[in-house]
Amino acid sequence: MKLSLRGEYALRALIVLGQNYGSGVVRIQTISEQQNIPQGFLAQILNDLKSGHFVESRRGVAGGYRLARPPAEIALAPIIRHIEGALAPVSCVSEKFYRQCSCPNESYCAIKSVMTEVRTAILDIVERVSIADLCERTNHLRATSAEGIDYTI
Repeated sequence: MKLSLRGEYALRALIVLGQNYGSGVVRIQTISEQQNIPQGFLAQILNDLKSGHFVESRRGVAGGYRLARPPAEIALAPIIRHIEGALAPVSCVSEKFYRQCSCPNESYCAIKSVMTEVRTAILDIVERVSIADLCERTNHLRATSAEGIDYTI
């Protein structure tokens, strides 16, 4: 699995929506400015997230986006699958996007065996981490970074 720029931007946008969950909709311009994501590209990504039922939108002057469910109920795995496709590093170990590999015999392919372990490790993480976890981690890292600043002269 490789997270593309599109996937990274999707997760960053979802962090903003997660941090604002319960406060109404967030304007696309706000997300764009906070995360330094080109607004046109962000609009495409948010529409894609909407089609995956991760976000909802409201049109009009007071319009914007919000999470479709509480941030703790949205795991990273389905988001990444929706945006990127397979989570597996090679298609012959993918559970949802399987394709036969080119090795002579899959049953004793050492590469497949290792890549299965890699896929399992990735799944263990992205299935348990939620948008709420990303928001919490963002807040923690922000606070830790601020603690390291010394303003003495």
